[in-house]
Amino acid sequence: MNVEHSLEFGHDDRERIYNYVERHGECGFDDIEGDLRLDPRGIRHHVAILRRDGYVTVEDGRIAVAFDDVAAEEHRDGDVEFVVRPAHQSDLTGLVGAIRQVASERTYIEAESVADVIDHEEVILRHNELEERMFFVATVGNDVVGWVHVAGSELDKLEHTAELTVGVIETYRGHGIGSHLLERGLEWAGSRGYEKMYNSVPSSNEDAVEFLKANGWEIEAVREDHYKLDDEYVDEVMMAVWI
Repeated sequence: MNVEHSLEFGHDDRERIYNYVERHGECGFDDIEGDLRLDPRGIRHHVAILRRDGYVTVEDGRIAVAFDDVAAEEHRDGDVEFVVRPAHQSDLTGLVGAIRQVASERTYIEAESVADVIDHEEVILRHNELEERMFFVATVGNDVVGWVHVAGSELDKLEHTAELTVGVIETYRGHGIGSHLLERGLEWAGSRGYEKMYNSVPSSNEDAVEFLKANGWEIEAVREDHYKLDDEYVDEVMMAVWI
């Protein structure tokens, strides 16, 4: 397992607390006390150590899994101002809505699967012994208008690879939002030790294929008639990039 991904807690209760927070996305001290039945003083001690060691963040009494401290970036293109930043648990509804809006065009099947997973789990970010999942979002005002998602495996033979999806709702395309999101996702993946990224789209989504090609991605394989969209069989274009 890569050092960047490893989890070492040094105490059983500390590990239980981290796993609880990770499964729920965000929680309070009372939630941990009530569900894990741990001593409140012990909980605060362990959370303080988890926070010190970079495993969790604590803000306004809410505990969440910590990833690298990545700042928000503000951008402007014409009359459109947008922010690209790490997703927060509070973005869940807006994020699922944005992904489903893009997926409704029937041109991005992988994105639809991602939306189903996070909607079912009700958790955006994951980091456990089996998986690591990160999202960056683009927001205009309080609205999520785009995302990039990186999902890696903790399995030794796959730890150098990760899957990526990226999308922007139609209203805000053409302002460079997708490029900024893709750049942030790849930068973050590289910082975590990933070396190769994958993305798959239907061949009918020519804009997505050309977008990825323009950003250095290559077609590795094509699975013929892999999707059935509106009663028509469509090839899957499997793309990858080394970072």
